[in-house]
Amino acid sequence: MAESVNSSKSIDTITLPWASDFHCHLRQGAMMETVTPMVEQGGVRTVLAMPNLTPPLTTAQMAYDYGKILQQLAPKVKFILTLYLNPDLTPEEISKAAKMGITAVKMYPSGVTTNSDWGVVDLKMYYKTFHAMQENNMVLCLHGECPSDAEKGICILNAEEKFLDTLRELHKDFPRLRIVLEHATTKAAVECVKSLGETVGCTITAHHLFITVDDWAGQPHHFCKPVAKFPDDRKALREVVMSGHHRFFLGSDSAPHPRKAKQGEKPAAGVFTTPILIPLLATLFEKLGCLDKLEAFVSTYGREFYQLPAANSNTAEGSITLVRTANSVPAAYNVAGSDVDGDTVVPFMSGQELAWQIKAD
Repeated sequence: MAESVNSSKSIDTITLPWASDFHCHLRQGAMMETVTPMVEQGGVRTVLAMPNLTPPLTTAQMAYDYGKILQQLAPKVKFILTLYLNPDLTPEEISKAAKMGITAVKMYPSGVTTNSDWGVVDLKMYYKTFHAMQENNMVLCLHGECPSDAEKGICILNAEEKFLDTLRELHKDFPRLRIVLEHATTKAAVECVKSLGETVGCTITAHHLFITVDDWAGQPHHFCKPVAKFPDDRKALREVVMSGHHRFFLGSDSAPHPRKAKQGEKPAAGVFTTPILIPLLATLFEKLGCLDKLEAFVSTYGREFYQLPAANSNTAEGSITLVRTANSVPAAYNVAGSDVDGDTVVPFMSGQELAWQIKAD
């Protein structure tokens, strides 16, 4: 999958504040009941939950009610709630959402990924909504791709780069609006975010730090949107993480689908990393020689951007300890619930070994 990189075995334990994942799909129904308790298993206690359900979370009340369900499934986890950008999301609804503690709005271009059929065609029609978000100190989360269009020369390999002018325009028009370009996959995206102001951040997934186009072509369990790109793009993602840039932080985009949906005629887009997330990243960061950058990437920078209290191992939330020991990734996880009885969800690096695991309490 990823090329071998020299690693050092100078330490055997790592203690971190509980991690924060600023992009995670927790689904609904049986899949939600299966994967939501796995958030903590993966080393995370703060998670930004995506709104692309069926139907999507288009009102403040819908998002609030979803958060209550998630909280019942994982009582120790803090869930950051999001709304799905849609024509009915008025400035008045934004103000209501902010008062109800909803933090962010997610923008999906129409048709680019799972449950994005209700997505955006023309961003200009949402400028009043964006102004209200700016005034209410909310965050705009962007799925930064243009829809594929052969006539315009846009396909899944250049859709992210084609979107970057839109990001620049939004930042210019709303300089105080906090904007997150989610799950960056290209060198162009990294350079674009770095060139913009302090109100523009960027999430990077674990799996995009591992794979390139060769790893998902013909491998449905590595297929996601946006797709992993070329070796130089992965190198840029790794380099910005290794540099410790404070506006690049963890957003796993962990997106579980039943095995049958991943292995069908048209594989669903999504890679599932939730239950192994922090051991997975520790394994890679060690190989890259930047374990000293792990804590800030998973526990600090994202919280600063989202204006959350600092994570601290000495607070009541406590910490996790990673220990150096072989950690075999399960071949699959069973999905609970009679409606999908016997189905499974396959994790990233299924059947392989990680170098670290979280120490049990």
